[in-house]
Amino acid sequence: MTQPQCVHVVGAGLAGLAAAITLAEAGVGVVLHEAARFPGGRCRSYLDATLGCRIDNGNHLLIAGNRAAMRYVARIGADATFTGPGEAVYPFLDRATGERWSLRPNAGKIPWWVLAPSRRVKGAGPLAYLSVRRILAAREGAVVADATDPASAIFRRLWRPLAVAALNTEAEAGSATCFAQVLRESLGRGGAACVPLVPRDGLSESLIDPAIDRLRGWGAEIRCPSRLRAIEFAENRAARLDFEGATETLKPGEAVVLAVPAPVATRLVPALAVPDEFRAIVNAHYRVVLRGDVPYFVGLVGGVAEWVFRKREVVSVTVSAADRLVDLPAEELAPLLWADAAAAYDLSAEPLPPWQIVKEKRATFAATPAQLARRPPVATQWSNLALAGDWTKTGLPATIESAIRSGFGAAAHLLGRAPSSAE
Repeated sequence: MTQPQCVHVVGAGLAGLAAAITLAEAGVGVVLHEAARFPGGRCRSYLDATLGCRIDNGNHLLIAGNRAAMRYVARIGADATFTGPGEAVYPFLDRATGERWSLRPNAGKIPWWVLAPSRRVKGAGPLAYLSVRRILAAREGAVVADATDPASAIFRRLWRPLAVAALNTEAEAGSATCFAQVLRESLGRGGAACVPLVPRDGLSESLIDPAIDRLRGWGAEIRCPSRLRAIEFAENRAARLDFEGATETLKPGEAVVLAVPAPVATRLVPALAVPDEFRAIVNAHYRVVLRGDVPYFVGLVGGVAEWVFRKREVVSVTVSAADRLVDLPAEELAPLLWADAAAAYDLSAEPLPPWQIVKEKRATFAATPAQLARRPPVATQWSNLALAGDWTKTGLPATIESAIRSGFGAAAHLLGRAPSSAE
């Protein structure tokens, strides 16, 4: 299709915002709809009444090699809102043995860091890293645990925690080929691509609010709340959008980016195949203020949680692929996860500080080989409708990078452009 005059972007998560920014930057009129009262989707900050401070609804880590995310951050003018250690350093603690180490890949692509004991996983010699070749060469349908030795130290202390964090799927079920792509875009590009970037204040302040401000400055219309109930199709195009209390008849030259969760998309678009199996994430937030010289995060091996984050007013814990925990009472989870957080930062396990548990039962689609095969492209059979979301076919698991890449791709499709390398 020719470049549209106006696009209704339905969904103001990162996928929708990335699409809206691209379209508005190209001079297209944008109307952004969000079903919730606030934009951001699963990536936002809010004031928690229990803790009396702002918290992020989840813990998300960007790295310098996230090309689409870095492009998005630059477009919305949010570069200065991120902080971090300034180098590729990932501290770990083995809860079973008490051993600590830091993964510190060198900046260049030639991985000489595996030869330095102070830079590599404790207990795994240089030759252990050759196991990455099996992951990178994994066949379609293979899972992570089949592509390396599950009994090895390198699997237990590196490949498993990275895979679970990236895929939000257990290593015994997660796609090895999808994990391989994550490794190609991170460690495969050298330590310079692995430098962690952490929001200085919060997810909304770095990724959401600047985008909304930029869109308003470009004349975009923001409608919150605005829930889409149905799409009416005629011939080869979307013809009408039915929102709660309002309808939009799409004129020639008007288009739609549907950036909603996969289950919602299937209700709105006929015969759309999408991932339909999901994994939970559990986050715990504790009102504890740590010194500014302790690590921004610590990876855990052999604990209940996988990662603990130091933030401005809280210590936050993330458990990925958390289906085993998601139905436990919050009162049981709080002390269980605090034990991991306290160990990570050498804090006292008692008394239990003020806490908040945030559960997402269907946080992301399960990154299994079967579910990856169900991911649709951004283009649809309707000429003026494109899809966006981390559940579309981006080549990556359901991450911030995947969501933003999908939004860029949906906008590029409607604009008649080929996606760039960041898209």
